[in-house]
Amino acid sequence: MLKLTYTESSFDLERVTLSLEEWVAQRVILALRVGQSLCIEPSTASFLLPVDLPGVEVLKTEVKRDDREIIALCACDTQYLEVTLQGSWLSDSSKDVVGVFFTTMSDRAEFFLHKLWQEAQACASVMSE
Repeated sequence: MLKLTYTESSFDLERVTLSLEEWVAQRVILALRVGQSLCIEPSTASFLLPVDLPGVEVLKTEVKRDDREIIALCACDTQYLEVTLQGSWLSDSSKDVVGVFFTTMSDRAEFFLHKLWQEAQACASVMSE
């Protein structure tokens, strides 16, 4: 499962080894125990990857191979590719911009997309220094 955590100033993508059902069940139990409201609804999430990142062409091939349409790619400009994922949004309310987006796809696709995102973050931090 891929989990994108959105805060007020950034977001983080991580790969979670729990099944989607186990992770959601844990979040629901936690919300019940602390008295927190919880909203889960179908949604999409998008982020950018540099087009010159090694492995982007392999990602394009993986997307074409998967017929579930969980992931879509779109060229933004000459430098970036937008990755859009289908999944669910979990937050305190349906209007909240802080929360967690989660989705599931093949293990190979999840691993590869997470690796590309990590490489993009490493490149971005080197460029900002």
